[in-house]
Amino acid sequence: MDDAAPDLLPEGLEDRLPPEAAAATRVMRAIQDVMHSHGYDRVLPPMIEYERSLAGRMAGINARRMFRFVDPSSLRMMALRADYTPQIGRIAQTRLADAPRPLRLWYAGQVLTIKPEGLDPAREWLQCGGELVGADNVAAASEIVTMAIEALETAGATGISVDFTLPDLVDTLAADAMPLPAERIEAVRRELDAKDAGGLVEAGGEGYLPLLYATGEFDTAIERLAAFDAATGSGGGALASRIAGLKEIAASLGGRVRLTLDPSERHGFEYQSWFGFTLYADGVRGALGRGGTYRIAGEGKGEPATGFSLYPDALVDIVALADAREDLLFLPLGHNREEAARLRSIGWRTVAALSEGDAPGVLGCTHMLTSEGPQPV
Repeated sequence: MDDAAPDLLPEGLEDRLPPEAAAATRVMRAIQDVMHSHGYDRVLPPMIEYERSLAGRMAGINARRMFRFVDPSSLRMMALRADYTPQIGRIAQTRLADAPRPLRLWYAGQVLTIKPEGLDPAREWLQCGGELVGADNVAAASEIVTMAIEALETAGATGISVDFTLPDLVDTLAADAMPLPAERIEAVRRELDAKDAGGLVEAGGEGYLPLLYATGEFDTAIERLAAFDAATGSGGGALASRIAGLKEIAASLGGRVRLTLDPSERHGFEYQSWFGFTLYADGVRGALGRGGTYRIAGEGKGEPATGFSLYPDALVDIVALADAREDLLFLPLGHNREEAARLRSIGWRTVAALSEGDAPGVLGCTHMLTSEGPQPV
């Protein structure tokens, strides 16, 4: 064991010091207030669950991303959550199985993975979001997208853009309009996601090549997708209902944000069904969140749901840099405690001296309480 630097944190983990921690609190509170205002109720699942529950609640969950260990009490395999959504699904189908549908729930906290994603070295993130359980129609999708945008705007994001996708695109086409052998479906999905025309042809998906060009600004891309759909199979139209749904969701946003379409995008959509979306904002590297429709595993075909997850760490960093220095009031020894309490009640932050050596400048205070009230230092 290497004890040369015992105070170093493991790779991909970090402390948030006071300015960043304060910004994180404000950003998370703003997002939470929006979800609360839309009638969503908070749930607080545990950080650790049985691996089987976390990995088996929805298709596409990768248990290898999770920290796992054997519970010394039950001798069963446990895991730390890498995503809140499976836990919300468990709560909805067990503790809240008899609650009226649609069921609106929200969550906020931290998630942890074994390996980072892409070029981002972080292995721990803030995650917050809302899940609408019991509905995956256009109305549900519109509500979720609108709420996600409002949450980011309230938290301080600007120049928001939303990229729509159809996660089950290949499965839908391969089932009838553009049949594919079962063993080729995953390869075609992968090459479409990678935007590799040569690889797509080699995978046996030459007929899917036009999908590589049905991307970009929403109005243009959706018409290209519609033209492709009309030309496929015997009469086409396999994607007609999905295309109509995307147009309706886009119309519900009323030009509020920039919209794009990438119908074959799969990254980050391991368990979504017919609709998915990714959120971006000016000045923020990478995606701020994702969402879409999915099914929670259960009896029969399971239960439909629609939701979104925000990962606001990058936004927190921007908010922290933009924050002005907050006023801090120094309370000297023997200060008027009633006056100090009154000032705190109207928004002042105070720091009380504990000894004669304490000074406002040393403690970072901007004001000092005097007989005439708060005075700048």
